[in-house]
Amino acid sequence: MFSFLTKAYALKSVRDTRKHYDDWAPGYEAEIGENGYASPARCAAALRKYTSETDAPVLDFGCGTGLSGQALKEAGFQVIDGIDLSSEMLEQARKKDLYRNLTQIKGGDALPFADGAYALIAAVGSIGVGAAPAAALHLLMRKLPKDGKLVLSLNDHTLAERDYKAALSEWTDCGAARLLFREDGPHLPKINLNSTVYVIEKA
Repeated sequence: MFSFLTKAYALKSVRDTRKHYDDWAPGYEAEIGENGYASPARCAAALRKYTSETDAPVLDFGCGTGLSGQALKEAGFQVIDGIDLSSEMLEQARKKDLYRNLTQIKGGDALPFADGAYALIAAVGSIGVGAAPAAALHLLMRKLPKDGKLVLSLNDHTLAERDYKAALSEWTDCGAARLLFREDGPHLPKINLNSTVYVIEKA
């Protein structure tokens, strides 16, 4: 049964998204896990490939229940902060005792940290259809310092929407950022859904 998963890709408003993920939080990991959720480990490995500073703080944008934070920790990152829209998702993440800080945010508001506070940001499945709009990529990139790195995954549903690839191109085509890594691969393999993982570095 994929009721929550199926409905997630149809979400349009911040309010609906927050409620959906609040309601999904208790069963999220079971539903995602049984479908072989692969993007967290892929993203963490890709980011680790391009940094030796594993003690530098990493922002886990849209951290959900903490699966992405767990993958980052297993890849060797030592200091991880998480932010998310959903208070119930954050409650699940808090139980894992992985994060230095966990903060609830409101969609559309300014992010609650200073420019340059994080040289490493992960957005694992959190920018895309039913999650955050393409504008979120611009928001994160503007927050990075020079040479800061963003790892993100865009699933098949998201890649079918031109706005997301266009947002990436806005940074890389003009030289404002460098594409370090791009890899197509599994996202939820049990339902034949793939994602592309990118690592981009701010110039």
